[in-house]
Amino acid sequence: MRLSDRQTQIIEFLTSRGGTLSSSELTESFDVSVQTIRKDLNELSDLGVVRRVHGGITLPTQSRNLSFTNRQVINLEEKKHIARLTASHIPNGASLFLGIGTTPGQIAEHLIYHTGLKVITNNLNAALALCGNPNIETYVVGGRVRHTDEDIVGEEATSQFRNFQVNYGICGVAGISESGDLLNFSSEESFLFQAILENCEKRILVADHHKFLRSAPVKSGHLRQFDLLLTDTISAELQVLCDEASLQVKTNVEDPR
Repeated sequence: MRLSDRQTQIIEFLTSRGGTLSSSELTESFDVSVQTIRKDLNELSDLGVVRRVHGGITLPTQSRNLSFTNRQVINLEEKKHIARLTASHIPNGASLFLGIGTTPGQIAEHLIYHTGLKVITNNLNAALALCGNPNIETYVVGGRVRHTDEDIVGEEATSQFRNFQVNYGICGVAGISESGDLLNFSSEESFLFQAILENCEKRILVADHHKFLRSAPVKSGHLRQFDLLLTDTISAELQVLCDEASLQVKTNVEDPR
């Protein structure tokens, strides 16, 4: 299921209002009927992206991530923008790590037009997308498959990432804190995150603007560990953090490599 424009705006509005909204606020803000808002909220709740409470909605708890299937429909246009932007920064013939998450999955779909790539990944959707180009050499690390996340984690996967040294390491993230910490949902994700950073020449963070101030329980790193942030748009507050971390930011697909 793909979110409608109004449903996407509801999620953005919910986030901007601190994670709680009443149904009356929504009907007034979007100038639609109670029945229309109720239908939107029921669909969002069924996807797990909001939680229904008496009289309105809240954000779901952030101790664990939503399923991969649900995350695929959230902020989809922003992820596609980042995917195009990332593909424009990767030259033919490069080697790279491609980490977990829906944004790296979108990136893989845009990398299939490249030639001569060598890609190491634990992202099952990314690997399947890359199968569309026989001129791309794809390695999938072994380990435990997470069914709801559609990826591979564990010490075996982390160890296999460390067996490679590549040109680019591309990482998504669950959230970015107000101090520039990069957050994920499990220690396994954090270990893989660090393995990618330690074994590549250039480190690229990919995150849409909704990830700033999104909560998750495990610190995996900091903005200062990356060379480049590719995003759809950036707030003044996050730009300050990136400047302090000497992290280059790009949002425009037309930017030169």
